[in-house]
Amino acid sequence: MCGICGFVKIHRQVEPEDTVIARKMVQQLTHRGPDGYEVKTFDNVALGFSRLGIIGLANGMQPISNEDESLILICNGEVFNYIELRQELKQKGHVFKTDSDVEVILHLFEEQGIDGLNQINGQFAFALYDKRHQQLYCARDQMGINPLYYTIFNDTFIFGSEIKAILAYPGVPRQIDKTGLDQIFTFPGIVSPRTIFKNIQSLENGHFLVLDKAGQLSDHEYWDLVFPEENTTTSQLSEKEYADRIEELLDKSIRYRLRSDVPLGTYLSGGLDSSIITTKVRAFAGDTSKHVFSIDFPDAQISETPFQELIAQQTNSILNKKTFYYEDISERLRTCIYHCETPIKETFNAATHYLSESVRNKGIKVILSGQGADEMFAGYVGYRFDKMRAMQGMETPIDPVEAAIRMKMWGDPNFIYERNFTESIRSRRELYSAELNACFDEFNCLQYPVIDTRKIQGRDIINKRSYIDFKIRLIDHLLSDFGDRMAMANSVEVRYPFLDKDLVEFATSVPPGVKLKDFNEKHILKEMARKFVPATIIDREKFGFVAPGSPYLLQHNIEYINDLLSFDRIKRQGFFDPFKIEELKKIYKQEGYTVNVPFETDYLIIVITFGILLEAFIE
Repeated sequence: MCGICGFVKIHRQVEPEDTVIARKMVQQLTHRGPDGYEVKTFDNVALGFSRLGIIGLANGMQPISNEDESLILICNGEVFNYIELRQELKQKGHVFKTDSDVEVILHLFEEQGIDGLNQINGQFAFALYDKRHQQLYCARDQMGINPLYYTIFNDTFIFGSEIKAILAYPGVPRQIDKTGLDQIFTFPGIVSPRTIFKNIQSLENGHFLVLDKAGQLSDHEYWDLVFPEENTTTSQLSEKEYADRIEELLDKSIRYRLRSDVPLGTYLSGGLDSSIITTKVRAFAGDTSKHVFSIDFPDAQISETPFQELIAQQTNSILNKKTFYYEDISERLRTCIYHCETPIKETFNAATHYLSESVRNKGIKVILSGQGADEMFAGYVGYRFDKMRAMQGMETPIDPVEAAIRMKMWGDPNFIYERNFTESIRSRRELYSAELNACFDEFNCLQYPVIDTRKIQGRDIINKRSYIDFKIRLIDHLLSDFGDRMAMANSVEVRYPFLDKDLVEFATSVPPGVKLKDFNEKHILKEMARKFVPATIIDREKFGFVAPGSPYLLQHNIEYINDLLSFDRIKRQGFFDPFKIEELKKIYKQEGYTVNVPFETDYLIIVITFGILLEAFIE
């Protein structure tokens, strides 16, 4: 992957200084692409590209154009089925200039226009300018793996792979979106199209933008996760046939994601999903991907070393294991927030950043990860709780206000996600300053739905949760601040075989009863894996590590953390009640005190990381 950025002036031509601006923007993205950068300006357009060379090393620099240079493209990402698409397009007479995988996007556009997006199996965010029609197209992949942000300021459409590139454009306002902040306290993280920065938006997964020559911007959905309605028969396969088909699609997905002109590796946690990917990768790729990377912890109770070593030994892999000490959290937290561009609810991002650093230090640019299986195959404990409530008829009387909020957010007053919303409102209002409480109803995130509830109406409870997890946990949290940002901070591209478009679409047709069977999460995936993954890994209880949070930081009396939470600073910033923060500090500082994440919210880690963000981008 790489970094892209640029701008289109509405009704004005670019001037010489715009090249300098575009260069400053792209220089904010050099961590995403340290192998060189390029800037191109023409007419009313400026495009910037920062390259991480993976495919087409000799001639894959961007921007690239089609045969008559009427289309110009910059793309952050990979088209995994480019070999097949290239062959089809060549047979239709298209001429290719490079060995780059993303050049197929130009020729697909010539053939099918923007409708060709669903021909692409990959992870991408791109900007394509059509000179003939004077239109800019921006698109994000189906799964939302690669980010793209945009804003309109001073009659100029500005975009970038990261927000910091947009902020490098002169005069772009740096203001906090209070609803975005409120989402962090309420959901796993901020949900696209919202960001923590007011008027800067994140393009949603499976969406594309069109900026026409009149300067009108429109947003279009071209793909989404679609589950069948409850009691709808989608296929008549046996359990074994489902497992075989999943394995067939996963094998194809992995082979696609092994396409690279540079060495690859895998992340290995010791859990089921990463063990599946590592075993398959080693079988298919041999010595071109012999390195596996793992994180260990000094606490023996949460160490997964025995399971990591078991898979490494079974696959004859080279295990690169790094021990993550808790003091590393405070040392890396500022760097993490600079790259995340959002406050976070837990500190595990620091461990992920450390892991990608170890990958880069080995000279490896590409990693395959097991992320995505939990959302597609009912891998979280919430799926068990949902099924238990449904089977036992556990519908307790609900406060009318709570029921109304759930109905607005999920289209179902009985569906519980993460927490009780009315209790959450009380907690958030206690935390906010008097100034924010005065306008709370205006920015309360529960006034603004985060999904289209029509898409989960009449769906099985397992599929309902899967859709919500996909939309508000996976895309903008696990794949974004936790995934893309922590990897690209060290110039590492992460690929996700479980999030292959064809595999995901098939997974939506798999009956919920074979995903969660007898309250056993990911049942069908485990049955598929029994042929090649040790039973000790398949049958172990799912392990979810939670890194030490703000109580650990406060109890260790770290100077800059104390400064971020000081009464005067909190009061001056005006977002939180300094007296409430002082009250929480006293509690969190007590020896042995912990916050039971994810069942409890670590309020002060959000306040701390928000303070770091203000320091880095606003103040």
